Amino acid sequence: MVSPLSPDTPIRAGDRRFWGALNGASQALAIAKAASDHKGLTLVVTHDTSAALRLEEEIRFFSPALTVLHFPDWEILAYDVFSPHQDIISQRIATLSQLHDLRQGVLILPVSTLLQRLPPASFYQGQTFALDIGQTFDVANTRRQLENAGYHCVDTVYEHGEFAVRGAIMDIFPMGHEQPFRIELFDDEIESLRTFDPDSQRTLEKTDQVRILPAREFPMDTGAIRTFKTRWFDFFDNAPKSCPVFTDVAQGIAPAGIEYFLPLFFTDDLGHLFDHLPDNTLIIHDAGIESAAQQFRDDVESRYESRRYDIQRPIMAPAHLFLATDELFSQLNQYPRAQWHAADLPDRAGATEYTTQALPDLSVDARAETPLAKVQRWLEGKPGRIVFVVESAGRREALKEMLGRVRITPKEFGDWPSTLDDDSPISMVIGPLEQGVSIVDEQNNALHLVTENELFGQRIRQTRRRQKQKTDSDMVIRDLSELKEGAPVVHLDHGVGRYLGLQTLDAGGQVNEFVVLEYASNDKLYVPVASLHLISRYGGAEQERAPVNKLGTDKWSAAKRKAAEKIRDTAAELLDIYARRQARKGFAFDEPDNDYQRFAAGFPYEETPDQQAAIEAVIGDMCSPRPMDRLVCGDVGFGKTEVAMRAAFMAVQSGKQVAVLVPTTLLAQQHYQNFADRFAEWPVKVDVLSRFKSAKDTQAALDRMLEGKTDIVVGTHKLLQK
Repeated sequence: MVSPLSPDTPIRAGDRRFWGALNGASQALAIAKAASDHKGLTLVVTHDTSAALRLEEEIRFFSPALTVLHFPDWEILAYDVFSPHQDIISQRIATLSQLHDLRQGVLILPVSTLLQRLPPASFYQGQTFALDIGQTFDVANTRRQLENAGYHCVDTVYEHGEFAVRGAIMDIFPMGHEQPFRIELFDDEIESLRTFDPDSQRTLEKTDQVRILPAREFPMDTGAIRTFKTRWFDFFDNAPKSCPVFTDVAQGIAPAGIEYFLPLFFTDDLGHLFDHLPDNTLIIHDAGIESAAQQFRDDVESRYESRRYDIQRPIMAPAHLFLATDELFSQLNQYPRAQWHAADLPDRAGATEYTTQALPDLSVDARAETPLAKVQRWLEGKPGRIVFVVESAGRREALKEMLGRVRITPKEFGDWPSTLDDDSPISMVIGPLEQGVSIVDEQNNALHLVTENELFGQRIRQTRRRQKQKTDSDMVIRDLSELKEGAPVVHLDHGVGRYLGLQTLDAGGQVNEFVVLEYASNDKLYVPVASLHLISRYGGAEQERAPVNKLGTDKWSAAKRKAAEKIRDTAAELLDIYARRQARKGFAFDEPDNDYQRFAAGFPYEETPDQQAAIEAVIGDMCSPRPMDRLVCGDVGFGKTEVAMRAAFMAVQSGKQVAVLVPTTLLAQQHYQNFADRFAEWPVKVDVLSRFKSAKDTQAALDRMLEGKTDIVVGTHKLLQK
């Protein structure tokens, strides 16, 4: 019996191991353990990008101390006329630069990315340079060096691969860094290096050195352009003047999709990722990479055949841009290699069967009397150690509260290593696992990892990708990156002026950054960055016609005073209205109970963040002793009906009747059917009043409503008639 906690790992080049029966999270667990034991780099190859991203998160969870790198795909189709996003290029270049100094760690990528040919390794080294405090700095030479490395000169830096020059200050957003850097000069020396926030433009932390990596995966200096023009004729017969790609590059412009002309920029043959791997690399891959690689090559060939006849945009054959499948496996065979399978393996040399299996059905039935009945029955059999793995601190508290109802109290841990070292029978830890697993070790001890997906299904995992976007009110007054020179802004004390940018001034012996605002008669106001809270964007409809106030006059103060008086009058009127509303007494409905939770669980979709907020607000109003005064707005299909159904359930549970008023007969019938379906499993009578009903049926419905036999009635204006 072999546990994924002690995987059988190959050692010598050419050795192969086959790992079978690795279910769920045991795949990442075995890889993490093998990588932690291996004294060198571990390359993990998956069949697709989603599997690579999942393993990246899970390996980090199982081995927090291990360096885990991800080499991303370009995320564009072969021969697309789009270029990869700069953030993707930044991560790719940064990952390659880290491999040379990485003594132990994991590199994860999909097989399609591994098939991609890369620039020669010498290119990355030749385009990299460092800047240090005290170093002699020539702005013109550095600017030329950055442009040759693919950086763009802009007014304000906010993306990777950009730089800006303002007098004795240069801002750079180097590839591979999370924050841009601000270089301040004293004469011709670098006096300070600081990171800064690209949104607010405020400096953050000091540093002694910054390493500048190339901004593209191809050169664009004069020599590279000359090579491109020369090698064009080695690959294409087309007249270059008829090809926009050729003419753009000849003028020093990198057109979109130029990455698929990569061989033209180099006199040497292109390399591949294996050129960057240390000799002691261990390779671990899933069983599906061979079929995935062949499928990827077939797709590339198909796209090549459909696009190769465009005389204005000729394309290069796949062999020049991608490794063939046999080339890929020829390279893989030069390293020790392990291949994992989810299914059982037949007996063969190097095969190891791991003692893992899928968990039993532990799903929570929120509509049952005992939602955790399956979990309780499973625990009664004392299956072994159990670790509940939840997605976040909030989910941990929710699951603890649910388990507490059936007297299950798990011990909490901060990470996986401390959880594994403890022998508590039931524990809980925050982690990103998508699928749980049962593991039996060599001593026949069972360990069960139970994720939220086993308990609640896939709905919990979706919430992370669909979080509500929060609005930062400070952005209104600090987001200078969205302001262009000449844009109107409002200073709290001086009124409307024009934004002219940032400027560094020596004031009282201290060098500080100031926002420069221009007012009437070309008067200038210098606002320290520490006082940015006094500045906001102009909110008028037409910014081009925004007025400009004059400094030193009382016109702005008078305008503010008049506006304040109107605001006070309106506020007093609103205050009186709301005070009278608050003084009225209403009916406080019962707080949501288990029945309400079961009804809510019957909703077949995941609530959107806004929908959930509306539900909570309406329920809160209903449980308050004051009358509700709320309007729920939303586009068609955004879930307003479910909000109404939740409120209707609360009202019926508190012994009240519910009237649903709709504008048309058709809507009345539709809502009646929806309410009837939703309340079908509950002892709730739903009726409808509309012109589709005969006079006899209408009178019967009215009688049932008056007698209290109808709980919910849906209708048009007939509900309001006597």
